[in-house]
Amino acid sequence: MREAKAYKRFVRASPKKLNRIARLIRGKQVKEARAILNYLVGKNRIPVLKTLNSAVANLKDIEGSLKVDEDEFFVKEARVDPGPSLKRARAGPRARVNFIKHRLSHISIIVATEGG
Repeated sequence: MREAKAYKRFVRASPKKLNRIARLIRGKQVKEARAILNYLVGKNRIPVLKTLNSAVANLKDIEGSLKVDEDEFFVKEARVDPGPSLKRARAGPRARVNFIKHRLSHISIIVATEGG
């Protein structure tokens, strides 16, 4: 069983929202995972889809000249980790300052082939 990894770091979306999407594709066939991501609504699906496509391309590159069938690929691991937070200040009531945290995420996807 061969596997390939792909990472996308510093994605401008909260890990909580991206993890909901990653949970949907974890353990699924690549074809099914792409279909799920294509029919989801929202902008947060796009970085996950791009990372999945990158992992599939990496696995095809590893396989090299061997005949590879994408139907044998599955998502072994889809993980979203928290990255750094951008802290911004906004004017609040009564001349005070409210702080806003823009959360960033790191996406990592591992795609593997079924069988030996």
